[in-house]
Amino acid sequence: MKVAVFNTKSYDQEYFENYNEDYHFDFTFLETALHEKTAKITSGFDAVCVFVNDIVDKETIRILAENGVKLIALRCAGYNNVDLEAAQENNIKVVRVPAYSPEAVAEHAMALILTLNRKTHKAYNRVREGNFSLKNLIGFNIHGKTIGVIGTGQIGAAFCRVVQGFGCHIIAFDINENKALNDLGVNYVSLDELFETSDIISLHCPLNQHTKHIINEVSIAKMKDGVMIINTSRGALIDANGVIDGIINKKIGYLGIDVYEQEENLFFEDHSEHIIKDETILRLLAFPNVLITSHQAFFTKEAMDKITTTTLENIKSYVDGTTLTNEVKA
Repeated sequence: MKVAVFNTKSYDQEYFENYNEDYHFDFTFLETALHEKTAKITSGFDAVCVFVNDIVDKETIRILAENGVKLIALRCAGYNNVDLEAAQENNIKVVRVPAYSPEAVAEHAMALILTLNRKTHKAYNRVREGNFSLKNLIGFNIHGKTIGVIGTGQIGAAFCRVVQGFGCHIIAFDINENKALNDLGVNYVSLDELFETSDIISLHCPLNQHTKHIINEVSIAKMKDGVMIINTSRGALIDANGVIDGIINKKIGYLGIDVYEQEENLFFEDHSEHIIKDETILRLLAFPNVLITSHQAFFTKEAMDKITTTTLENIKSYVDGTTLTNEVKA
């Protein structure tokens, strides 16, 4: 089985090569992203392995099919970057890693909350420079606050369990209620009620036509003054321009994001020696109450182990002709 691995970083290659000793697939690791212009290099491959920022749209899939590719193996949970209908029309199977480490993402969301609140990143820099002043470092008790969780799948549920330890009042919105969270004390409410009553809102829902820009000018207007918004799910859940306006008029008191709608042009790369041309991200970076990390919420040893082994098992299932447990369809 010849597999082209796109968007490869050093750690991807390290993990795949270590675990591939038990599978013996023929991997070719490519640093380039997969999209319409790079799809032509897949000639001779049986499968492609892609990540969140690869663009597997209709035209890309057409080229993959012409080149004989029969499997798209996502090494991530989200699949909004894949045209599933086009894949189905071209008889290409699509598999993913549905749950690699919900706790990794949930814990990172809490790290963003704690850092924004207690300003530990600023305190660290101050002390390094010999400045031991506490001026402007005041935070608030998370204990007793209302935390609104949008999306209570595996990651959202893990986040609820983390938050419970802080003594918070947890409310949630999801089209499917999780009874185990009910038993934990999580109260499901309408989306409007969540917007109106939450002190902190954390996004853990998938990106689709119903959730795109769920955080926008209208929903922000319903929120408490000084609300904290956390996004470790998908960048396009947030309308960045609406959020910027909310920060400027002090409706939004804190913003922590690990994802960004236009991140494919920025994240996972070193741009320190270049001029960043994305004016939206530059505006966000200029605010003192905004914290941005570069899609690292998933990035733990345990998660990388799971991502790699599940991806390899997905490919093996296709080769063996057995049930594709993690297949996604249109």
